[in-house]
Amino acid sequence: MINWFALPEVGLGAVFLVSILASTILPLGSEPALLAYVALSPDAVWPAIGVATFGNTLGAVITFWMGAGAHRALARTSGAPPGRWQRRAEALADRFGAPILLFSWVPFIGDPLCAVAGWLRLPFWHCLGCIALGKFVRYAVVCGVLLHFFAPGH
Repeated sequence: MINWFALPEVGLGAVFLVSILASTILPLGSEPALLAYVALSPDAVWPAIGVATFGNTLGAVITFWMGAGAHRALARTSGAPPGRWQRRAEALADRFGAPILLFSWVPFIGDPLCAVAGWLRLPFWHCLGCIALGKFVRYAVVCGVLLHFFAPGH
């Protein structure tokens, strides 16, 4: 299977697809696909990081808009005043804002952070920048560690 990911005509497409799916509500990690590709094609590390970042950011944007859509749907059907958890989430959003999405890459909390940001209608473009930056730094560090410790000659 690792050889399949390394094929130039399949590898980056697979990294992109896995990265999108991993950044939605599916319990999937994108790092194995990225690292398999980079391990077999170390000269393509920056394109791989770019593709993984783009795919994972796109998945987070989908999750953001799912949260925004859920908020609109509930507002149309409920009419009830905000509950305690929503008031608390809004207070946290006011305190930390979009920069909290720099941690959208963290397992188990990153995807809900994106959904809550959409639910709370945080500014989309600022959220997008924070999401993309956080995901890029994570992939660059992971690939850097891989290449530093496991590259030929070490």
